[in-house]
Amino acid sequence: MMNRSLLCWMLMIVCLPAFSSAAMLQDKVEEHRFENGLTLLMVERHTSPTVSAYISFRVGGVDETSERRGVAHLLEHMLFKGTKTLGTSDYQREKDLLTQIEAVGSEIDRLKISNPPDTDRLEDLRAQLKELQRVHHPLVVKDEFSRIYSENGGIGYNAFTSKDQTTYLISLPANKLELWAAIESDRLRNAVLREFYTEREVVREERRRSYESRPGGKLYETLLATAYRFHPYRNPVIGWDSDIDNLTLPETREFLQRYYAPANMVIALVGDFDSIEARDLVERYFGDLPQGEAVHGVAEREPPQRGERRATVLFDAEPQVAIAYHKPTMPHADDYAFDLLMHILAEGRSSRLYRNLVVEKQLASSVNVYGAPGARYDNLMVISATPRYPHTPAELEAAIYTELDRIDSQPITREELDIARKRILTDSLRMLNSNSGLARMLSNYQVLLGDWRYLVTYEQAIRQVTPEDVAALVQRYLKPEQRTVVTLQREAGS
Repeated sequence: MMNRSLLCWMLMIVCLPAFSSAAMLQDKVEEHRFENGLTLLMVERHTSPTVSAYISFRVGGVDETSERRGVAHLLEHMLFKGTKTLGTSDYQREKDLLTQIEAVGSEIDRLKISNPPDTDRLEDLRAQLKELQRVHHPLVVKDEFSRIYSENGGIGYNAFTSKDQTTYLISLPANKLELWAAIESDRLRNAVLREFYTEREVVREERRRSYESRPGGKLYETLLATAYRFHPYRNPVIGWDSDIDNLTLPETREFLQRYYAPANMVIALVGDFDSIEARDLVERYFGDLPQGEAVHGVAEREPPQRGERRATVLFDAEPQVAIAYHKPTMPHADDYAFDLLMHILAEGRSSRLYRNLVVEKQLASSVNVYGAPGARYDNLMVISATPRYPHTPAELEAAIYTELDRIDSQPITREELDIARKRILTDSLRMLNSNSGLARMLSNYQVLLGDWRYLVTYEQAIRQVTPEDVAALVQRYLKPEQRTVVTLQREAGS
């Protein structure tokens, strides 16, 4: 259920720092690791009677094999469908129907990839499936998780799947923390993947809307598939259409049972609670969950790029251009300098690309620079821009390279660096002032790096970056042979 804007926001927050007083944060975070591998992070804040709760799993699109691309995202959808007690009016009646639905659906999945497919048999089975689904429908209680949370004062109930992780989140009154523990532990212990075959079609439609029918989605998807040749970062989190169509219920259930377990799980609680009582609560509800299997690191490594790569997307929409350069991820020393460089280039009206290309030369109507597509493995710095009519993507692309080259003749100043640093720290402090923001960042770094303390060390590290460091970065990474360029343009005559 993760839209494109949320993805961009998630990619932004992995570059955020800590409190201006890092020692204060370090003193406030309480960490506990349970015998089954579950990591619990807690920060008591008694400013309002609320708690933000994040459950994150170190499993996302990057952890899928070629046979099950898109399964993490589909599973995110399925885990909103309920359990043996929630989402059903009568599970005992429903159970037999679900068994029949799975048997027919699995046979359809098997036959539709046979060569040649038995079309008559498939037509008959699809009719059987439709009838079973019709009988099953009255037993399903829609959106029961959401209803219960809403009736008990919960807000912001959501989930997202990215390249690197999957997270379920909610903010609710402090006296409802046990309700959260009961619901979420039940979801992990007794999830029922009901309505699988209809939801699989919902996800296919989501893909059509978000990627195939949107110029920005098509451009971004093409950029990743071109910049990466081997690493699974090249694949969309939602999967390719044929991937989604061929995901099966047994392999989705197996992915859940294997990875959505304490071995890969981080709970972050921030708000009005007693940490000892909260720890005991988590122990009571989550402590006996089976440990599961820790996600293995991705074996594929993207080899160095030895030449410029280019692609063109034909789409009846306003032209765009996207330029990507490979870069290291955190906590590599160069990643700190990239954080600053991206802000200097395109964050705010005084940034170099915005000021020169949008305001002064009016070559572009917009320009953005961001890190993508994840942070557990080496990633990309992406420059995306939309030319202002009548200028072309080629003109705008050339102007972007001129501005990058100009860093040699007009080096990054200490003032520019200080402004970028202050902006990053201010954005971080603003996020950390909310319970939800702090819970998000704690769980995020614990999942990505295995240690939330990156929040503590980030500020000191970013303060040590010099203008010379940023200039050296441009020379080392922003080379023509290391870039990937994708242009979106209209077909001739359209």
